[in-house]
Amino acid sequence: MNKKKIALIMGGYTGEAVVSEKSAAVVAQHLDRDRYEVHKVHIYPGNWYLEDEKGEKYPVDLNEFTVMKNGQELAFDGIFNIIHGTPGEDGKLAGYFDMLDIPYTTCDALTSSITMNKGYTKAILSGIDDLYMARSMQLFSNLPDNVPMVLDQLRLPYFVKPNNGGSSIGMSKVKKEEELEEALKRAFKEDKQVLVEEFVTGREFSIGIYKTSGQVTVLPATEIISSREFFDFEAKYIPGVSEEITPGRMDEREVERVKQIAEKVYLKLNCKGSVRMDYFLEKDTGKFYFIEINTVPGQTETSLISQQVRAMGMSLKDFYTDLIEEMWR
Repeated sequence: MNKKKIALIMGGYTGEAVVSEKSAAVVAQHLDRDRYEVHKVHIYPGNWYLEDEKGEKYPVDLNEFTVMKNGQELAFDGIFNIIHGTPGEDGKLAGYFDMLDIPYTTCDALTSSITMNKGYTKAILSGIDDLYMARSMQLFSNLPDNVPMVLDQLRLPYFVKPNNGGSSIGMSKVKKEEELEEALKRAFKEDKQVLVEEFVTGREFSIGIYKTSGQVTVLPATEIISSREFFDFEAKYIPGVSEEITPGRMDEREVERVKQIAEKVYLKLNCKGSVRMDYFLEKDTGKFYFIEINTVPGQTETSLISQQVRAMGMSLKDFYTDLIEEMWR
């Protein structure tokens, strides 16, 4: 059969580009080469190029997302998107590929844009049964009166985080009033909007969700036990900083409850492809508190999605095939 030409896009315009490259290396290793002709495309500011197996680089024609290689024009049947952050996770590339009528493995432009904004996502999901939201404030500029306003309306401790960022970059846990101003400055260095949330005491989990042939599948959840104050960038990407248990420690009723919640979240946000929802299971009440959703989750060998796929008894090869084939349905 004729193999479909897949552009595996990686890189990006943020500090998460290094994670994207690592994720792409794993995806490339596990893609079904009997089905697909895989081409690695790197996307960086002002520098989009295809790199072949010999290390030769060929510039991408942005008018059509094609590549001239050895005198022939190479066009793609589909895009496997593994760019974390902008422009791959925030909807910019989704809109670009929509205009070119090239299918891709991740959420559409609107869903991608909304889910990158933590405050807007929480507002949309606030009506889902059995899913709770920590009290929060969304700040749109770093003004002097932010500190007294937050202290007046929210109860310490807080999580202060860039509203549109990823990988916990620029995020802080604030325990004392005098720590708030510095935490806000740090977050505003990463984003023009900042979210301040009241801290929820409980265990942290992350759960993958994807859809094939109209059927939503919820993967086994991972419980995250970090040696840090929270699951920050180092805890996510440096081995040994956090312990990850897959499947996480929940009883049968909790497992069933979170599966129902996760499916509702996926459908309400009109997600596509593989996403990952992070949540707290509150210590004394057993309530599920939404943290955030990642529409281009990491795919390294030790990433949470990879762990969860294996825990379900599925190979990464079959998982990625499902994601790719869903593009054309």
